[in-house]
Amino acid sequence: MLLDNIGCLPATSTDERVLAPPTADGTGPVYAETIAPVAIRRPRWWGELLVIAWLAWLYDIVTNLAPLREKLALAHARDILSFEQSLHIAPELALNRWLVAHHALATILSYYYDNAHFIVTFGLLGWLWWKRADIYRPLRSALVLINVIGLIVFWRYPVAPPRMLIADGFTDVVAASGTVGSWHTGSLAADANQLAAMPSLHIAWAAWCSLAMWRISSRVWVRTLALVYPCVTAFAVLATGNHYVLDLIGGLLTFALALALVRLASVAHVTKLLLSRRTGRLAAATDDLL
Repeated sequence: MLLDNIGCLPATSTDERVLAPPTADGTGPVYAETIAPVAIRRPRWWGELLVIAWLAWLYDIVTNLAPLREKLALAHARDILSFEQSLHIAPELALNRWLVAHHALATILSYYYDNAHFIVTFGLLGWLWWKRADIYRPLRSALVLINVIGLIVFWRYPVAPPRMLIADGFTDVVAASGTVGSWHTGSLAADANQLAAMPSLHIAWAAWCSLAMWRISSRVWVRTLALVYPCVTAFAVLATGNHYVLDLIGGLLTFALALALVRLASVAHVTKLLLSRRTGRLAAATDDLL
């Protein structure tokens, strides 16, 4: 399956054959010799926490700019909504109004929106670090890149979520539901970037979680959950008025770009390793001849 190979660092597995670059005669890729077995160790926990702290620091910097760019973010939001409407892919308002009329479900989805994003993602990240060091690093690197790309877009192109377009008929379902610990009201609202709709990191993180679950287990129920989770997340963020359809597309593109960059880095690393080994063997052979 395609998902079994995405985000995999070839050189991290023990005693694994690695795909080498195309041969000189253009016949295509070949398999290189087996790399010597190496013990795969978990990265130091404090180093991983430093990475999280660094991302939080970057997020805080972008958040501090939000009050100065609200008018611009609202203009971008209306542009996105107008563009979606021209393409007839703008279900946000209809979903939002429907959810407002179903209070119990609105409360459930509000808690889901506020909490699943962090609990599921960091729970999987911690489990991978503890139990699956063989696949942890490339997946962690992809998640870091997802956030870095997202922060760059937040900085360069702030977008207000649909819930801030009150004049257009949207309702902030999370705030209206009065969920405990909401990032939309109270003291926590000041610590959250309210103008970070594009891309949707909710869907990017959900897609990452799906990939992680797919890599962790081949059990049918786990992989079914892996496919259902981003679908539920997409419905929740649209219906609660927190994202546009184009935000979801942007989130998936962010996810795909992060994976591609990790993959390119891994291929470059393996190529460099193979070249260094071959250079060393050639030098040794030359010494023997002399």
